[in-house]
Amino acid sequence: MSSALTFIIPVRHQENARDWHLLKCDLAQTVASIAAQQSEAWNAIVVANQGADLPTLPSRFSVKWVDFPPNPLHEQGAAAVELFRDAIRLDKGRRILAGMLHGGQMSHVMIVDDDDLVHRNLAGFVQENPGKPGWYFSHGYIWKDRGKLLYLYSNFSQLCGTSHIIRSDLYQIPATMADASDAYVRRMLGSHIMIDGILRDRGTALEPLPFPGAIYRVGHSGSWSNSKGIFRQFFFPTLRSPLRLLKRTARLRLKTKAMQRNFFGY
Repeated sequence: MSSALTFIIPVRHQENARDWHLLKCDLAQTVASIAAQQSEAWNAIVVANQGADLPTLPSRFSVKWVDFPPNPLHEQGAAAVELFRDAIRLDKGRRILAGMLHGGQMSHVMIVDDDDLVHRNLAGFVQENPGKPGWYFSHGYIWKDRGKLLYLYSNFSQLCGTSHIIRSDLYQIPATMADASDAYVRRMLGSHIMIDGILRDRGTALEPLPFPGAIYRVGHSGSWSNSKGIFRQFFFPTLRSPLRLLKRTARLRLKTKAMQRNFFGY
């Protein structure tokens, strides 16, 4: 069966990982989540540096080994925020491009951060809707690492990198790594913030996915972004506004068996 959806998981350089054991454990959860797709019309590509100790990968997964150097600005430190963000986008985008070139002829592509989780119906949904430009995730869940609660978040595609399914031709993928400018890599591949507007301006606007498509893991040391926990980010600022606090409390969800089945792969 041909693949309706290709998942691409960029993994940072080993030297940029604060805790490789934690990264490997989180990646294993991401892999299990993807592997639980209800449809068989998918494949997945993990992009990692030579020598990386990866978890065991099931069938339909392949590895694209790369030799990119470590990102010298993987921590912001005293660097200006845009310089820091551009360095992250360039490093991540190069890995994604390597995965796309490895994938060859693909239908739709979804970029998945190495610690996030995806809904098990994504591949089936794409299979039922061939030819569409793609979808952005208007809603998704935020999960405090290893917690029992999740938060349903709107405008999810502007928060989390695991939030788009896009027809591969719309990326206008260069023939080789050398043919890709740094600006292309940062804007089209390394940033989930810009892609919606770029495709809309081209006349190939993405549609909202009609169900929450992913879980964004927050509040742990290994994330691509310096994300905070749910309560620190969404509830502490509302303590002086009972109405806002009530509305946000209504968005909390328990990590039920159904949630585990849909996103965690068990």
